[in-house]
Amino acid sequence: MTTLIRPEGQTTDDLKLSRRAVGALGGLFFSGYAVAALAKEAKPIVTDATGLETAEVAYPAPDGFQLPAYVARPAGDGPFPVVIVVSEIFGVHDYIKDVCRRLAKQGYAAIAPAFFVRVEDPAPLSDMGRIMQIVGAASYEQVMGDLSAALEWASQQSWSKDGKVGITGYCWGGKVVWQAAARFAAIGAGVAWYGRLAPAADATPVQISSGQPWPVDLADDLKAPVLGLYGGKDQGIPLASVERMREALARAGQTGSQIVVYPDAQHGFHADYRASYSEADAKDGWSKLLATFEKVLKA
Repeated sequence: MTTLIRPEGQTTDDLKLSRRAVGALGGLFFSGYAVAALAKEAKPIVTDATGLETAEVAYPAPDGFQLPAYVARPAGDGPFPVVIVVSEIFGVHDYIKDVCRRLAKQGYAAIAPAFFVRVEDPAPLSDMGRIMQIVGAASYEQVMGDLSAALEWASQQSWSKDGKVGITGYCWGGKVVWQAAARFAAIGAGVAWYGRLAPAADATPVQISSGQPWPVDLADDLKAPVLGLYGGKDQGIPLASVERMREALARAGQTGSQIVVYPDAQHGFHADYRASYSEADAKDGWSKLLATFEKVLKA
């Protein structure tokens, strides 16, 4: 097993990958937990689908790609408030699907887009170098376009509640939460789990100006409150960058956004299939997530 201590991969400028089309949706999603990070001793939470409707769907992204997504929602006509779930670097695997079902059990329609499969599904891979290449090929504009497609598709569903949408994400997806909250007026609240906030201290100029805005530079643009959940022992996201983000939020007057740091938590502390899982911190963070979405999406 590879111990993952960094929240995301390389930038597009580091790569020379050609995109390839993905075939038919049927059976696309990997059945199992991300191979590169699965701990032998893990006992992941498994949420059943009783009382839920689950499906694998596809809808067109702005570039014409048929974007696959996993959807879990309560059974019935609804309407249900929508939450977009943004994966870690490992894509949509059993952990992300389970997060969707957990949200569905709480009355939400959860949608997890597969951002990486234009190149390859990272979930079944054990080669971290290749996984980082796949993740790096997903540009900021591609990801924002995929999110816009998810928002548009959700708005067209009869079971979707009119109004604001929630978004939550893990690792790579945590950074995307901040970016999306600054981009889309349709988003009413975000919960970012240990997403990188600023370039690494040793980042090259190319990595710093990688074509994506960093969360620390987006505080003025946030259109919705974001709750950030971070680990005090995260080796990939130094506490100095967390403090920079807090200061940026304060300067921007973003009093609705806040960051919670769990002092003893590592990167990936919510991921119950990984060695970094911290049950107490994960449960506390989840309760804060539910409170955040309850206030905004079920009002």
